[in-house]
Amino acid sequence: QVELMESGGGSVQAGGSLKLSCQTNENVFGWCRMNWYRQAPGKQRESVAETDRFAYSKDTSKSTLYLLLSGLKAEDTGVYYCSADCSRVGLGTYWGQGTQVTVSS
Repeated sequence: QVELMESGGGSVQAGGSLKLSCQTNENVFGWCRMNWYRQAPGKQRESVAETDRFAYSKDTSKSTLYLLLSGLKAEDTGVYYCSADCSRVGLGTYWGQGTQVTVSS
């Protein structure tokens, strides 16, 4: 069973920062392609690209993928999901439960 456990969301003022975490097991972390997605209110889920404000990092020893959100803006508000694309090992794509990020201006 593939489990993805997200944490780190919350409510912040514009300009603030949050660090989201997605923890899984070592097999999933090693075999699958992991990514972050965001679903803003009333919009479709979309992948989160690295920019000058959003940075990916990982800790292999903890099987954890991170997303550092900095310089947050109101339009960054949404539910952030971690995904694991395990198609290269014959499995599907799995999703975490999501973590809410709310940015107030």
